[in-house]
Amino acid sequence: MTQADCIDLPPLIGAAGSVSLPGSKSISNRVLLLSALADGATALPGLLDSDDTRVMLAALRQLGVRIDGDPADPAATVVVHGCGARLPRRDGELFLGNAGTAVRPLTAALALLGGDYTLRGVARMHERPIGDLVDALRAIGCVVDYLGNPGYPPLRIGEGRPRVQQALRVRGDVSSQFLTALLLALPLLAGERDIDVEVEGTLISRPYVALTLQLLQRFGVRVRQQDWQRFVIPAGSSLRSPGSLRVEGDASSASYFLAAGALGGLHGRGGAVRVQGVDADSVQGDVEFARVLQRLGARIEWGPGWIEACGLQPGSRRLRGGEIDCLAIPDAAMTLAVTALFADSPTLLTGIASWRVKETDRIHAMLTELRKLGARAEAGDDWLRVWPMDDAAWRGASIATYDDHRMAMCFSLASFGPVDLRIEDPDCVRKTFPGYFRAFAQVTRPVPVLAIDGPTASGKGTLAARVAATLGFRVLDSGSLYRAAALQALRRGVALDDEAALAALARELPVAWLDGRVLLDGDDVTPELRSERVGSAASAIAALPRLREALLDLQRAQRRAPGLVADGRDMGTVVFPDAGLKVFLTASAQTRAERRYKQLICQGISTTLQNVLRDLTARDLRDSSRSVAALAAAPDALPLDNAELDVDSTVARVVQWWRERT
Repeated sequence: MTQADCIDLPPLIGAAGSVSLPGSKSISNRVLLLSALADGATALPGLLDSDDTRVMLAALRQLGVRIDGDPADPAATVVVHGCGARLPRRDGELFLGNAGTAVRPLTAALALLGGDYTLRGVARMHERPIGDLVDALRAIGCVVDYLGNPGYPPLRIGEGRPRVQQALRVRGDVSSQFLTALLLALPLLAGERDIDVEVEGTLISRPYVALTLQLLQRFGVRVRQQDWQRFVIPAGSSLRSPGSLRVEGDASSASYFLAAGALGGLHGRGGAVRVQGVDADSVQGDVEFARVLQRLGARIEWGPGWIEACGLQPGSRRLRGGEIDCLAIPDAAMTLAVTALFADSPTLLTGIASWRVKETDRIHAMLTELRKLGARAEAGDDWLRVWPMDDAAWRGASIATYDDHRMAMCFSLASFGPVDLRIEDPDCVRKTFPGYFRAFAQVTRPVPVLAIDGPTASGKGTLAARVAATLGFRVLDSGSLYRAAALQALRRGVALDDEAALAALARELPVAWLDGRVLLDGDDVTPELRSERVGSAASAIAALPRLREALLDLQRAQRRAPGLVADGRDMGTVVFPDAGLKVFLTASAQTRAERRYKQLICQGISTTLQNVLRDLTARDLRDSSRSVAALAAAPDALPLDNAELDVDSTVARVVQWWRERT
């Protein structure tokens, strides 16, 4: 079920398929700026279409850069007509959303070129540090002022007189984007002498800096680096268009699908998940994630333009835990925090201090949301430790995403656990991968559900139990759940029209199913649930919306591997609308009354056929006319009138439909 503000993900049992990755955000925004500042026009096939690239495109166009094409059009190639280090507009107020890959490089470039510019973003952008970059720019004569809190956007850039007479110094232990911003912009000042940039502290996210150096080389600037602490831009450097530069698929986005391909092997139902657009020769550091996943026990294969995850390595039943240095893969490390739930031992992620200054404080956010699922986790300034979970520990949860695309995408992998999962604000993935959840659904396989709906005494329970036994699936008799709630209400003296009290009772209902028996508070109540007194009470309370909502999560929690056969009155319409097969089982009221009468007599319950028919007809009317989840066949349900069929024939028919469908 998808809503405007959330998306519900069912438990998953496997994954297989192929995904064409969107263009890399890190490459896209770097090459957009380089293309704008270079001499000549640059064609950029594969450019990412996302919120972050859109704000960069809008800013460059506002600055007078001519850009043809739209990345939203897959048939078009974006072409940027470079301005040769002189932007047509020397003023403007630029809105840059929450795109660190836009605000930091643009700050450096505009400060070196000079003018009258204001750079703003969303509220979170104004909490992300930029002071180290501003300090470095001011040290060479640039004019950059804070319009709010010192050290953070929004910024005002003025007309300075930048000159580089000695080595620039910039911190490298907060964000590599400060260094990247300087390296992208400093060729604008290259004259008769080299420009040296020295890094203070340990440089984090080195692969992202390596990416910057490789892209600069494509634009004619060969930067020399010494031990990742000193970078030299040669005298006389200038940016020149390479003519065309294809944007690779995003290696960070690849991590979610590769992890899905590995986790799909947990139930022995996995196939191969291939990501198209990135391979072993990628210039992106996050391609290392695939190698890390391989060390943890996943089967990884490589080819030209693709990487593939094919479940687990022979002999492995879970991924391995252990300590992982994530300094080089900070974004993909978030994926590892979730796959750690499926490991065989605790996982320690280190070198993740940069998480604190990303789209949100990712260490805090990750810790909070993992604990919602029932996980044991702890964290420090630059590390996170996650313990694996067994099935009994999992809790269904609604995951907050903090307006952070990577929180939404990495937590989608928690749906390989045995619970239903809700992802809040799924549209936040527009920042880098607008079609993420559609692509994720195309390569993942939910735990299969066969839904059987129909009126009272149509034989749903018998059919469901027999079909489940044939397929090796679990079975959910939703009628027994409502009957258990009704019996609990009768035992505790709760009025059958007290909706609030009944909903509270249902949320804490101590019901369990064991070997075909229903246990309530540990007692076998199976015979009692079949009494007419309990059945009538169940039909009455089933019309109450708040009660049904309270029992919905309990029903969906029965969706466990290897599969589920669920019978009831709204299994295919409300509880499992994505069921692989929906059957609407029916027979005439007279036929059903005769069946129920014989059943009751066999149980030693005295009644008459006339009474049974009257009660059944009244129940049919209540079930079909209630305002919430009324008894009705789902539009895609297959009708099956079993009045003339015996049980074996009915079972065979449904099993045949299932196998044809799946």
